[in-house]
Amino acid sequence: MSKRDEYKPGSAAGAEVRKDGEKWTLVVVRELRHAPEKVWKALTDPVSLREWAPFDADRSLAAVGPIKLSTVGTPTPNVSETEVTRADAPHLLEYRWGSNDLRWTLEPRGDGTRLTLWHNIDRGFIAMGAAGWHICFDVLDRFVGEEPIGRIVGGEAMKFEWQRLNTEYAKQFGL
Repeated sequence: MSKRDEYKPGSAAGAEVRKDGEKWTLVVVRELRHAPEKVWKALTDPVSLREWAPFDADRSLAAVGPIKLSTVGTPTPNVSETEVTRADAPHLLEYRWGSNDLRWTLEPRGDGTRLTLWHNIDRGFIAMGAAGWHICFDVLDRFVGEEPIGRIVGGEAMKFEWQRLNTEYAKQFGL
């Protein structure tokens, strides 16, 4: 059995919802056992993104400016012409993905990194987003740890208990 076949996500944890007027923000925090510089590369390098992220990028996200992000794992590719608005390596990354703003912070924690994602997302999709990012963060952690299991996004996530996570997060968030 491959490492990928053995993968099972843990219980829903490390995510919360913040509401500001009509704006909903999913906040996901994960403690990673890797240095911020390694995590930064995985968040910004187009080749690395193909290993874990729900989108492909046409260039590095490590520099401010226009960028194209293409959603993967969907029946038809959805290409967003967007912009990286802040890129302060290896601490802070901000960009738009479709109509959503994403902000990543990387804080050194001993030999590792506390990775926090703020993702403003429609209320109707917030538990789904939490479940998806949960799996993406697991895959990211393994990739940066040089034990890659390959990207798990879109419909394929269903084979990896995405539905259970979605239900658990919906209960946690009171949705």
